[in-house]
Amino acid sequence: QVQLVESGGGLVQPGGSLRLSCAASGSIFSIYAMGWYRQAPGKQRELVAGITSGGSTNYADSVKGRFTISRDNAKNTVYLQMNSLKPEDTAVYYCNEQVISIPTMAMGDYWGQGTQVTVSS
Repeated sequence: QVQLVESGGGLVQPGGSLRLSCAASGSIFSIYAMGWYRQAPGKQRELVAGITSGGSTNYADSVKGRFTISRDNAKNTVYLQMNSLKPEDTAVYYCNEQVISIPTMAMGDYWGQGTQVTVSS
């Protein structure tokens, strides 16, 4: 079993910053790609940022230059530093990790429970 636990969401004023964390635990052999998605009310879930096991990153155009994704492989954790937040960034943010688990050595796609980010004055 693999579990992802997110933290760091909350209410912030426009222009402010938040840092999201997502820690994986359980029967983990290795973790490949990690990513953050978000879903605003009435909209589809969209990719915000991704990072490969080698450290290559990609971002949605709407967050480039404002958000930074990073990972700590020793802690099985992925982070999302969000700066210069805008009201349109308001959404539930979900982490996603591609995990090879023990003992099956099969790759699975795992999701966090979601954390609310609200940007409002």
